Amino acid sequence: MKILNNTYVHGYNYRENQRLQDQAQTLVELLHSDTAYHDGSLILEAGCGVGAQTVTLAKNSPGAQFISVDISEESIDQAKKNIDAEGITNVSLQQGDIFHLPFAEQSFDHVFVCFVLEHLRNPVDALICLKKLIKQGGTITVIEGDHGSAYFYPDSEDAHKAINCQIELQKQAGGNSMVGRELFPLLMQAGFKKCRVSPRMVYVDASKPDLVEGFTRNTFTAMIEGVREKALHHGLIEQSVFDNGIKALYRTAEADGVFCYTFFKACAEI
Repeated sequence: MKILNNTYVHGYNYRENQRLQDQAQTLVELLHSDTAYHDGSLILEAGCGVGAQTVTLAKNSPGAQFISVDISEESIDQAKKNIDAEGITNVSLQQGDIFHLPFAEQSFDHVFVCFVLEHLRNPVDALICLKKLIKQGGTITVIEGDHGSAYFYPDSEDAHKAINCQIELQKQAGGNSMVGRELFPLLMQAGFKKCRVSPRMVYVDASKPDLVEGFTRNTFTAMIEGVREKALHHGLIEQSVFDNGIKALYRTAEADGVFCYTFFKACAEI
């Protein structure tokens, strides 16, 4: 998801596209086992990126219709390829700025937002804009991670320093990679009601090989490793410390390693 006047800290490339796909596939059950919409519902997915979450949403609710938007034309093009490859027909994709979407007020039964608020300088304003598009009695679902929730064994000071580089780069770009813990107050400030937040912890050890590969290696560690050049360019860390930190994160994926991270899923009503 690229946001106007902000920088998508992870970049746009094949490796990032693959990481997002790996993340979505790995976390389907954790994040979306309880995400489903009634037949005939119209849902806005705000910030669909490359369609990594769109595929799951559409498959979980085949009788609903989705309009998925993103400001990045490049991401929309990739999302179309991913949707077409799955044979999905209940999704319409279009380019659009989350703050200036071309829809009438109260057009949608539900709004879905995933891994978007972390990139915004003004997440409450974004939620207010989206709230206007929801019908009375409708709902919003927001999912975000929180990089401050990462802990692991063996522990490593260098690994924490490498993670902090990503946190700092996202902050410099106007975002907040620890926004997960803020979902309740953000939604309340935007005027939503009956807000319920559910923490979703990813716990990974060698007894869960799919998560070791899909999450520890290919999602989280790959994400931190992906900011290496930016972190070094901005002088946030010494090269040897960053590289040791990445090595330590991969070390947690070995037979005796453990990795934990928490996502937060919030649902609220108009």
